[in-house]
Amino acid sequence: MRENWTDCIGEFKNYLKIERSLSENSILAYLRDIAKLRIYCEGQPTALMPQDVTFSHLSDFIKWLDIKNSRTQSRILSGIRAFFRYMTIEGKISENPASLMESPRAGTRLPDVLSVEEIDSIISAIDLSKPEGQRNKAIIETLYGCGLRVSELINLRLTDIHFKEEYITVTGKGDKQRLVPLNPNTIKQIGFYLQDRNRLKTIADQNILFLNRRGKKLSRIMIYTIVRELCDTAGIKKKVSPHTFRHSFATHLVQAGADLRAVQEMLGHESILTTEVYTHIDRIFLKETIELYHPRAGRREMIDGRREIKNERF
Repeated sequence: MRENWTDCIGEFKNYLKIERSLSENSILAYLRDIAKLRIYCEGQPTALMPQDVTFSHLSDFIKWLDIKNSRTQSRILSGIRAFFRYMTIEGKISENPASLMESPRAGTRLPDVLSVEEIDSIISAIDLSKPEGQRNKAIIETLYGCGLRVSELINLRLTDIHFKEEYITVTGKGDKQRLVPLNPNTIKQIGFYLQDRNRLKTIADQNILFLNRRGKKLSRIMIYTIVRELCDTAGIKKKVSPHTFRHSFATHLVQAGADLRAVQEMLGHESILTTEVYTHIDRIFLKETIELYHPRAGRREMIDGRREIKNERF
């Protein structure tokens, strides 16, 4: 029996949802990419069904898409590989035509991070005399203190916070939960904010931690706006988003010698390879430290209060 696209895509969707436990957004992204492949295959002189697709067809499909961005191309290839891997597992095809497809090589883009001093200046820029001041301080302290994604922050519930045990339950990608420790300062700032939260006249989202003045859950855009305005006030010139605090959280832990597996657990990364990007940042930091401060590096400038002495190699 020849498999058709509609049935295969429908079954693939169920596989992603039930067996892979992917989030709705991830599933939709996969399905959009497979839909593009279907359009290409059905547009051929002789329409191709899923079992007709070969490595050559997939190579021509990628050329047909004419996508220059390597990240986008890699994402589409990931979806295609997942689809044909599923088809092979289910015995719908005998050979996986996508098994030899390679993603385009792209240079590793290291995430932007803030220094501890920059984070302190951002927090200092918060006006605590304003009604939203303490809330915003608790938000920044939670982003940086727990390394949360913005979606995880806005969906954080009161029942997720365990003050006595000093940790929070975070629901991440694919609705997977993880435990993240709470440092004493984050606990304190959330506690101060809860006093303001209890004074709200109406609370629409009773179990959501961070609320707007109407008692409703904050939006992602609102968190971005809060961060952008605080950075402007603090005079931070870097391009900063809520995610920058997550990168800074991980980078500062790695720089201080934290175990990479522990950082992986706290960030909710499925693969340790994703977390390893922070070791690259750490190596850059160490290299710069050597170049600046080691007497044999030839670049150190020492200040004795009156003059600068440049070390030179001999």
